[in-house]
Amino acid sequence: MSSKTFLDDKKLKKLDKELQFMIDRVGLDRKTEDEVFDKSTLHVLEKLISDHVIDILDFPISTGKEGNVFRGVTNDKKLVAVKIYRTSTATFKHLSEYIFGDPRFKSIHKTRRDIIYAWTKKEFKNLERLAENGVKAPRPIIYRKNVLVMEYIGTKSKPAPLLKDVKLNNPKKIFDTIINFISKMYKKANLVHADISAFNILIHKKKAILIDLGQGVLIDHPESDNYLRRDIQNTVNYFKKYNINSDAEKIYKNVTDKTW
Repeated sequence: MSSKTFLDDKKLKKLDKELQFMIDRVGLDRKTEDEVFDKSTLHVLEKLISDHVIDILDFPISTGKEGNVFRGVTNDKKLVAVKIYRTSTATFKHLSEYIFGDPRFKSIHKTRRDIIYAWTKKEFKNLERLAENGVKAPRPIIYRKNVLVMEYIGTKSKPAPLLKDVKLNNPKKIFDTIINFISKMYKKANLVHADISAFNILIHKKKAILIDLGQGVLIDHPESDNYLRRDIQNTVNYFKKYNINSDAEKIYKNVTDKTW
């Protein structure tokens, strides 16, 4: 940790032990552990602990190409989700596609680390927009560099499952909810998710909840229309398995009609 930190040596040693305890308990293999918990990320986690944002990391919730999500516990024993984007192995080209062109990030540098930090901030901002406009998604709490802390969705024993892993009892209701989310995001939040699929929707208490908002773009992004069409088509295609046959083009026209 930087010599400029306000923490004294005793507190630093305590934090180092707490961090090592957290890393050991989440049970990652050595290669993944080294990719996720690099020196910079450890510094961020130390700061989050010292600021009493989190107390421990509990267990991994998910592992993706760009990062990992862990369940965390706060000092007052509340459960949170802690998303850590990898700064060394994330798919750089994939991320930059969704950032360059977003007017909110015109001035960022094009280094890998800057892109990852912007991506983390972008997901936080997008989650804020959803919360402000009544679209169900994890409530953002705080972000620091490549670490995002947000609301945990699930029970004490396990996280909420992905749509792809659930057999729906009322698929039409869930389908309508997702299309409504897409419409609200576009019309009220001026936002397109840009990666809606059965892998990016949780089912909790029989309700749909959107996740993975890092790639979400404002509607004035040059590719937003293509992303919107893809989100709608992905949703229509998935629900055909439940014999729900909808017209993606008609849905697109309804979503983009702002005369409502």
